[in-house]
Amino acid sequence: MFKSRFLLVFVLLLTFGVFLAACGSSEEGGETNSDSGSEGTSEDNSGGDFTTAMVTDIGGVDDKSFNQSAWEGLKAFGEENGMSKGEGINYAQSKSDADYSTNLNRLVREDYDLIFGIGYLLQPAVEEVAGQYPDTNFALVDAVQEGDNIASIVFKEQQGSFLAGVAAAKKTKTNKVGFIGGMDGSLINKFEAGYVAGVKSVNADIDVKVEYAGSFGDPQQGQALASNMYDQNIDVIYHASGGTGNGVFAQAKDIKNSNPDQDVWVIGVDRDQYEEGQIGDANVTLTSMVKRVDIAVQDVAEQAMNGEFPGGEVIEYGLSDEAISIARTNEEAMTEEIIASVEEWKEKIVNGDVEVPSTREELQTFIDAL
Repeated sequence: MFKSRFLLVFVLLLTFGVFLAACGSSEEGGETNSDSGSEGTSEDNSGGDFTTAMVTDIGGVDDKSFNQSAWEGLKAFGEENGMSKGEGINYAQSKSDADYSTNLNRLVREDYDLIFGIGYLLQPAVEEVAGQYPDTNFALVDAVQEGDNIASIVFKEQQGSFLAGVAAAKKTKTNKVGFIGGMDGSLINKFEAGYVAGVKSVNADIDVKVEYAGSFGDPQQGQALASNMYDQNIDVIYHASGGTGNGVFAQAKDIKNSNPDQDVWVIGVDRDQYEEGQIGDANVTLTSMVKRVDIAVQDVAEQAMNGEFPGGEVIEYGLSDEAISIARTNEEAMTEEIIASVEEWKEKIVNGDVEVPSTREELQTFIDAL
């Protein structure tokens, strides 16, 4: 009898101990890691179906240009697959360069299957974080980075910029046009080289003034540079400067508001920026060099979800893919003559009759051959 009672007590104690151990284990495993230093992310997406997110550069997700186009592509992907912000798709917004690695790491911890780095400025951070997490897929927009878990997405921006130059050359009345870039580097130099080549191909005597703001998120500097250009009788400015370009539009609209009869034009970039140029019944947006970052993001996300992620590959989009184009929204400003000229040069580029320069060195060679 003693042995029976002892055995019963022993079994009860053993059972109670297992129960406590199980409770402790469950509490430890339920903890999640999350930071609070960046906008846009919230829920932990571990487990479940395919998920994807993006990290913006400092221009922000609502820059009305590059980052916004990328987010629109991710949202379109989400809509097609029953996802919404925080439920399958998301973004982390960067306020400074220091946020890039922090945001990428945060999205990794939240178990996103595919993480986009939007802009070449994120290249060092993507290289670092992707190397630390080989089981997570990354896509880098506007730069090439080696890695089996990295897809590099690039565009032939020089082609669309060439057509923007054609439009500017056909529109200017002063034979003076301008270009405002964000940061001076190989990527934005492609926009500059293509634009100048397009202008000079129409009329070699047109003067092209080139300035760089040193930032993709400084509208005040963009407005100051635009003001200086318009004061010098430049009547068309093409900007490739992200959020800085908002200042270019602001200056053009200020001038138009003060003097409705003065012709001042802005050529937008990355997405159709027609709405940014609206002022009353007038619109200062001549056209926009539309770079379909949204299509590229949506395309790569679809491939990844279907188990066909193009890791280690460089995917390039251009005029022939309809991923680069010239907006025609401003039907009054983009006359039939301008459109006809743009289409003529587009055909030459697509057919290989014209090789558009993508560097300043190639541009000089191009101009010398005109």
